[in-house]
Amino acid sequence: MNKVYNKIESITGSVITVKAEGVKYNELAEITTRFGKSLAEVNKIDGDTVSLQVFAGGRGVSTGDQIRFLGNEMRVSFGDDLMGRIFNGSGEPRDNGPSLTENMKPIGGPSVNPSKRILAERMMRTNIPMIDMFNTLVVSQKLPIFSISGEPYNQLLARIAMQAEADVIVLGGMGLKYDDFLYFKKTLEDGGSLSKTVMFIHTAADPTVECIKIPDMSLAVAEQFALQNKDVLVLLTDMTSYADAMKEIAITQEQVPSNRGYPGDLYSQLAARYEKAVDFKGSGSVTVLAVTTMPGDDVTHPVPDNTGYITEGQYYLKGGRIEPFGSLSRLKQNVNGKTRKDHRALMDAMIRLYSSYKDTLEKKSMGFMMSKWDEKLLKYGEMFEKEMMDLSVNISLEGALDLGWKILADCFDKDETGIKSELIGEFWPNK
Repeated sequence: MNKVYNKIESITGSVITVKAEGVKYNELAEITTRFGKSLAEVNKIDGDTVSLQVFAGGRGVSTGDQIRFLGNEMRVSFGDDLMGRIFNGSGEPRDNGPSLTENMKPIGGPSVNPSKRILAERMMRTNIPMIDMFNTLVVSQKLPIFSISGEPYNQLLARIAMQAEADVIVLGGMGLKYDDFLYFKKTLEDGGSLSKTVMFIHTAADPTVECIKIPDMSLAVAEQFALQNKDVLVLLTDMTSYADAMKEIAITQEQVPSNRGYPGDLYSQLAARYEKAVDFKGSGSVTVLAVTTMPGDDVTHPVPDNTGYITEGQYYLKGGRIEPFGSLSRLKQNVNGKTRKDHRALMDAMIRLYSSYKDTLEKKSMGFMMSKWDEKLLKYGEMFEKEMMDLSVNISLEGALDLGWKILADCFDKDETGIKSELIGEFWPNK
């Protein structure tokens, strides 16, 4: 029996309290106001005093409004009907399509038992050289994209969504500007990838409580697809907006704040989401790529700082490019020994020479005289940035490796690269 109450004890912002019995933590309720119906979620129980977070906010709620407890936690519909659809943080359609109420699955469950997992050892191709060649994304990996605001991180995610070798893309947007939401929609439609994509979108104008539901809904759907033997790529943007929403709700609940006002369980809340990345034994996989914006380019900010302890590396987006220094995929050695035999040697040589180019740039800016070697490095650095690092470059891993050899041959002699002579003999291009 659904319990119905008609007396609200207090209203503080978007939090209301009622006297109720037999109610569970995180249980959903439906509140009927003069503006219509809204969902609310139990977030605190003190004896028979129950606090609920109202999804649509406290505006228009009066003490005589009706509250009906639904007897279940937040759930999301699952099935092939999800493909190509766009939903909000309450699981309601954003695309004017029909509501889905079949095959409802709970969200926010525990991460997968380690005994059901297998070692990450398959490459996920993206056709972006700075990922595929230098910091390979591995199936079932969890990686953040660290970025300052203003960088094209949503454009990068949209490109990965279109090009990644995944059966299903699940896109979770938190605190998105409406323009960014439309950009994702249009890019995926034009690229023909919308049919294999499910989107859960929270815009900056939507209720805060919906923001913290987006990762759980995205990951619950991804997990179900993975159990159907599909490789799923979950793209989340932006986890800092998610943490800020948690902070806002914690303040209204009068929780004791921790570092910079964030709740004390920030680390475990982030970890619970990232740890959903998995490669199932005998089934599919979930790979997680999540943007984390760094306020003021501060990597010691609580959100990127905690994230770095959870994930298997990170991509740094700086100046519109993925930086070779600072970016790291800790699992790349699981796969780049199996791709092409020149992969590791070429990757190491090109990064080493790019580091020398950066030193030469510094010497040049200080007015030092440039040697012939310095001139070669300057030419190499410019070619590397233009043909490899530019995010518009769309090329397969094998194409990127061939291009790497061509750039080296254009700038250096064979014996200046530090690569083994047997690889030089096999791969050095003929002029």
